[in-house]
Amino acid sequence: MKKLFLIGGTMGVGKTAVCTRLKREVEGCVFLDGDWCWDAHPFQVTEETKSMVMDNICYLLNQFLHCSAYQTIFFCWVMHEQQIIDEILSRLDIGDCEVRAVSLLCDEASLRERLSGDIDRGLRSPDVIERSLKRIPLYEKLDTIKIETSEKSIPAIAREILDL
Repeated sequence: MKKLFLIGGTMGVGKTAVCTRLKREVEGCVFLDGDWCWDAHPFQVTEETKSMVMDNICYLLNQFLHCSAYQTIFFCWVMHEQQIIDEILSRLDIGDCEVRAVSLLCDEASLRERLSGDIDRGLRSPDVIERSLKRIPLYEKLDTIKIETSEKSIPAIAREILDL
């Protein structure tokens, strides 16, 4: 049986870093970051681009689910609303698949520190901090497994996910 991990969390919580680690630890897996499905300049959030990114994500995830080379799929994206998770799952062929929906959480101080480092390295714009902080409380409301990441290393978080 295939395994699909949907790993959500606010910007800067460590989704991509954790999934990159998971990809190295699990044989026969594939990793998709939802941000890759609409990495554009300028970045635009419109009804058209939101529809397009959802189509892209679901298409790619279904391709991975149908491919015999992959037994485990790691997908990460912000996924701050239950409707986003539900829509993705409703569009996937998961009849013969074990699904784990996970939300990575961290405290405000840790998030500020992580995002500030990204800003200093030129990876993010300064406005990301306030946007990301506003989303923290949204993850408590989701029907997901919650994993606190504030004082944990990337390998420890990856191990916790694999142990689910």
